[in-house]
Amino acid sequence: MNKAKNRLIAVLLITITAPVFADVKLPAVVSDNMVLQQKSSATLWGWADPGEKISIKASWQKFFGKRTTKADKDGNWKVSIKTPKAGGPHTITIKANNTITLKNILSGEVWICSGQSNMEMGMTMINNPDEEIAKADYPSIRLFDVARAVSASPVKDVRGSWVECSPETVKTHGAWNGFSATAYYFGRKLHKELNVPIGLIATNWGGTPAQSWTSGKMLLTMPDFAEPVKRLTDDDATKKATQQYEKDLVKWRKAKQQYEKDLAKWRKDMESVDPDKTDKWFQPGLDESAWKSIELPVTFESSSIGDLGGTVWFRKTIEISDEMAGKGMSISLGPIDDLDVTYFNGTKIGGMNRWNQNRNYNINGKLVKAGTNTIAVRVHDTGGAGGFSGTAQQMYLQTGDEKISIAGPWIYRISAPQSIPKAPAAPLNSSTPTSLYNGMINPLIPFTIKGAIWYQGESNVATATQYQTLFPKMIESWRDAWALGDFPFYYVQIAPFDYRGTNSAYLREAQFMTLSTPNVGMAVTMDIGNVRDIHPKNKKDVGERLALWALAKDYGQKDLVYSGPVYKSMEIEDSKIRLSFDHTGSGLMAKGDALTHFKIAGADKNFVDAVAAIDGDTVVVSSDKVPTPKAVRFAFSNNDEPNLCNKEGLPASSFRTDNW
Repeated sequence: MNKAKNRLIAVLLITITAPVFADVKLPAVVSDNMVLQQKSSATLWGWADPGEKISIKASWQKFFGKRTTKADKDGNWKVSIKTPKAGGPHTITIKANNTITLKNILSGEVWICSGQSNMEMGMTMINNPDEEIAKADYPSIRLFDVARAVSASPVKDVRGSWVECSPETVKTHGAWNGFSATAYYFGRKLHKELNVPIGLIATNWGGTPAQSWTSGKMLLTMPDFAEPVKRLTDDDATKKATQQYEKDLVKWRKAKQQYEKDLAKWRKDMESVDPDKTDKWFQPGLDESAWKSIELPVTFESSSIGDLGGTVWFRKTIEISDEMAGKGMSISLGPIDDLDVTYFNGTKIGGMNRWNQNRNYNINGKLVKAGTNTIAVRVHDTGGAGGFSGTAQQMYLQTGDEKISIAGPWIYRISAPQSIPKAPAAPLNSSTPTSLYNGMINPLIPFTIKGAIWYQGESNVATATQYQTLFPKMIESWRDAWALGDFPFYYVQIAPFDYRGTNSAYLREAQFMTLSTPNVGMAVTMDIGNVRDIHPKNKKDVGERLALWALAKDYGQKDLVYSGPVYKSMEIEDSKIRLSFDHTGSGLMAKGDALTHFKIAGADKNFVDAVAAIDGDTVVVSSDKVPTPKAVRFAFSNNDEPNLCNKEGLPASSFRTDNW
């Protein structure tokens, strides 16, 4: 009886787990609207019945006929087809037991766009979002956004689809308020300069470290990560580690159940202490003597509110003219993190519990009176960043074509400063080494690309020395897997930001050092960051600076200045140090009256503020306090926003001449 039962279970397991390929199937990235890398041997692949014959016919192959192949014993098949020069639209017909015709295909330039939240940050969160989105009508730019996915082992497919770039798709085609703004601006610059179709594959996840995006094979060669990666395998050599992983998973599930209970209690406690139900903080005529001033928009963490999980109320009084009184209006607050309830003259006009979405509410004309009117907004943060995360341009009242800005001075009061319970980290999550490579990079690897752009580093800021090795190894792991040689890899150096005790200059230094890796480039953002916001809203310059590298290095624009000054060497000249640079362009300059953020030290290693002056293509640094200098540092702290650049406006990276 037991033997029969076991045989039945075995049969059921085989039935459930064995792949079924009744029809030929394609991965999500091989679909309608895609862009294939022009003038290349582009890879197409998929799954079918083992041994099934598959034929592929591309509409541009008038004289070369069709390609044929057979699925292997596991049902996998793959072919390479020669692609034409930029253009289209084309079709590809794939025949097996069934027929699939792929339509509206273009031949052009294909780039992977990856990283953490600054790459993920969508078009609705940038400077002037409404204006920029309205202009995003480029049907020859195609967008593919990879859905978030973690995996313990490499998977074969992702969730996503190719769409034409339009005002609608850049708003909706992405995990965090639209398609990646950095990727969009990068692609738009290439499209305008080259006049060819551009394919952008965005695969990113906020708050993730570089080790999550690195292949397990590469991490196994690195002592810092070998053991965690072994946990994800299931062979005899790592059986104990796998068993421990299963135990950890059980513990996490129990901890998660307790967390859900604690979270429910926290939410209930928050409601009981909120003055929404007691002191009526939304009403006009409230005693505001205990309230404090604040400039909006701003996040809690970037203001005097601080790192708070809980509820904060905001109020603003505005003057309405006699002509506008009694007329219906709308209010725009920009995105709010996390939840809001909004009132106008004591009446609730809206509220959302959707994180970081734009708040736009209608105001009944009956509520609008001549003279003083009161806006009140209850903002509830469940953890992480909180508050108003948009731009000043997104905060306004509107009636007809007339807009009244409501950015600037408001008042606030904290009502429920209680820390939110912290969720337990799952044994397998987006920070697990190689988990995102397995789930979001590996499935794309057969797709033929031109290169990759990358914006990440904030989540590794506390381990900068490790990043010196990890980041180049990550790049190497991608290149090994794609087998396209040292394809272009251009990345963004993280911007100045107050990391509260961790000096991000060391992470920027690790990124600077990665320039020694073949065929890479670095876009510097020292001048376009925001020391109070880890997500600067100027993504246009970021994307276009990345594009400058590609235009100069890959697309033949030989006379293009594509980088800001890069420190090369130093020379001690008596009481001064002379610094030399590469990429000086048509000359060095300061954005302002004098150079800033240079420090100098002698043998005592005590750095003091220095005087710096441009002398041709060099900078001479000195201080009366250091008669015998030994080293210079430039913008080598968290929140330095220096002004050295070349005359093309591209800024210099932070650097140090010492290794102390």
